[in-house]
Amino acid sequence: LLSITATLGNSLILVALHKESSLHPPSKLLYRCLATTDLLVGAVSHPLYATYWMSVVNEHWSLCRYAWVTNGVTSYALCSLSTSTLTAISVDRLLALLLGLRYREIVTLRRTYIILAIVCVVCVVAGLFFHLNYRITFWFGLIGLPSCLVISIASYTKIFCALSHHQAQVQDYAQQQPSQPNALNMVRYRKALHSALWVQLALVVCYVPLLTVEILISLHKERSPNLIIFRGIAVVIFYFNSTLNPFLYCWKISEVRQAVKQTIRQAICYA
Repeated sequence: LLSITATLGNSLILVALHKESSLHPPSKLLYRCLATTDLLVGAVSHPLYATYWMSVVNEHWSLCRYAWVTNGVTSYALCSLSTSTLTAISVDRLLALLLGLRYREIVTLRRTYIILAIVCVVCVVAGLFFHLNYRITFWFGLIGLPSCLVISIASYTKIFCALSHHQAQVQDYAQQQPSQPNALNMVRYRKALHSALWVQLALVVCYVPLLTVEILISLHKERSPNLIIFRGIAVVIFYFNSTLNPFLYCWKISEVRQAVKQTIRQAICYA
């Protein structure tokens, strides 16, 4: 079920982002990367995880091992890419505020492509270590995920401090000579900021339970049945993030919501 919803939902988002032209190209590229990652999680990782458990139930041990390793490599690489992309989105929002008019000159599409390519290579290599040496993968996640969260928290904290300072200045100046274009730009920026923040919070809520369970399992020499059950529940919550994100895009980004509605209408008409 999660595989179907994640695949269809993120496919719609990718079509909507392709049609949407008002978003800044580097920012749109980051969201397209995130949606593509969630799409691959739904289309590849979810079926592999289901295949693993079906092979366990039916005692197909060769298929079980293959599904477990393949699912681990793909899930780790894709989810690492999702976390890194969300961190890049938080930094992108910070740069948009701090750089002002220089933002479009410095944050270009080419530079964004280069950064995403480097991040993809690192995430794929980290995923491959799931099969080669799981402890390296575990420590990479234990260091990488908190590092991404710290960068995101620092970025959003800096953003809200700067916005608070900006609002205090605007209130002193607005009564004398209000600047409508700047006000509209700030409103649009706040909407983009809140949408990015909601997606970031959703990832934290979905990822932290699994990270916590994995740490507990690594600390216990013997795996208790309760920990295995909790891990299964945490994995479901973990995978649910790929289904949740498209709903957040439609809820918080009006341009994407309108493009999705238009796409659905066209699909119904053609059908």
